[in-house]
Amino acid sequence: MPDEQAAVLTAAAERAMADELRSSLRGDVIDREHPAYDEARAVWNGLIDRRPALVARCSGTADVVEAVRVAREYRPVVSIRGGGHQVAGSAVCDDGLVIDLSHMKGVHVDPSARTARAQAGVTWGELDRETQLHALATPGGEISATGIAGLTLGGGFGFVMRTFGLSCDSLRSVTVVTADGAVRTAGREEEPELFWAARGGGRGLGVVTSFDFGLHSFGPEVSGVLVLHPFDRADDVLRAWRDAAYAAPETVTPELLLWSVPAAPEIPPELHRSDCVMVGAVYGGPPGDAATAALAPQRDLGPPIVDLSTTVPYVALQSANTWRFPDGERYFMKSHFMDELSDEAITTLVDWYSRRPTPESLIVVRTLGGAIARVGPDDSAFAHRSARFNVSIDAGWQDPALDDTAIEWARSAWDAMKPFSSGGSYVNFAGLGEDANELRGAVFGSHEERLEHIRAAYDPEGLFAPAARRP
Repeated sequence: MPDEQAAVLTAAAERAMADELRSSLRGDVIDREHPAYDEARAVWNGLIDRRPALVARCSGTADVVEAVRVAREYRPVVSIRGGGHQVAGSAVCDDGLVIDLSHMKGVHVDPSARTARAQAGVTWGELDRETQLHALATPGGEISATGIAGLTLGGGFGFVMRTFGLSCDSLRSVTVVTADGAVRTAGREEEPELFWAARGGGRGLGVVTSFDFGLHSFGPEVSGVLVLHPFDRADDVLRAWRDAAYAAPETVTPELLLWSVPAAPEIPPELHRSDCVMVGAVYGGPPGDAATAALAPQRDLGPPIVDLSTTVPYVALQSANTWRFPDGERYFMKSHFMDELSDEAITTLVDWYSRRPTPESLIVVRTLGGAIARVGPDDSAFAHRSARFNVSIDAGWQDPALDDTAIEWARSAWDAMKPFSSGGSYVNFAGLGEDANELRGAVFGSHEERLEHIRAAYDPEGLFAPAARRP
């Protein structure tokens, strides 16, 4: 047996592990010589260029059990791929084993019970397509190509989170293959500590193969605000938006972006890609007079460039931004949770946005509270229930020559905003590996010690831990 502490396999061990996986799995086993290797190792973020020894493309939970058994025998570095959409690229590792769940696409909706069970390779667009047949939804991400697994395990921001909570708040149970190869169902009554950790604790607990969500009556038509304001009024619009966000009812989830005017057909071409302040909000109920009244303060922030507010299908809302974050482009993100958005913080945000290195780079301010804050601070692993805002600094670019410039801008803007932070960061917006390690205390806060105890209980040998954290 190979040395249990070895992070990099020998060539002979790679071949032996590949042979054993091929004899055990129904799904494909992809090695470095396989014609699909480059496709199998690619993730959404083109900045990530990692070369695993093997990709075990699982067809179901039984394949996952076998992959975990083989990993336990050979002890490679292990990464787990669901949707592959996380900015830090933790779905893929160098010289180790990727347990790939991206082909596990089963979804079952029970409209009478208002529940949905979905496998870990499902994206939010795919889940929404099935649940919206019954005018039901569970709060998901803002990009339809995002996988349900990583987003939910890290908490799960979305367009209606103040009304329905984070994605993890709608979880009823999860199915997890733990490091010992056992298939466990974790819920409030069974394996409650594992279930607690799965709601916001991120990776390192095992391989979550399916999610059982409770659903909410919502859609198929929803009312939303999308108003673009000129950037030369950014400070004034941000202050007015902040005040409106403080006063917003729980049925409204406000969001503000400093970004480029999209090249949409309803916007004059001469405005495309110019700087703007983009105000968005979604009403967490049916369209109608109540929605119009609740959303009105988000639209009344001064004379706009254009007002695109309308009623749209929920599936269209969820996919509206996906085209602006295409696969293969380069991304780097960092965030702060904030208890308030002071005038000084606003001025700092606008200043750093004006220094952005590329038109694809943006700053997003999301409003929390509402249903998020109604969950007890220690009822799940998500550690930032009391925060009022999250500020995300998102560098995006295409040219590899801009890597250092773009990443440095995001890090410098994040540093400039640190004095206004409540001290927390969102795990799903953590940057590359070194940033994720640096921010561990900020990500999980007072829950860090409990999470470490749970990880140690279910994975005492650190099978799912990054190489740097193995015992």
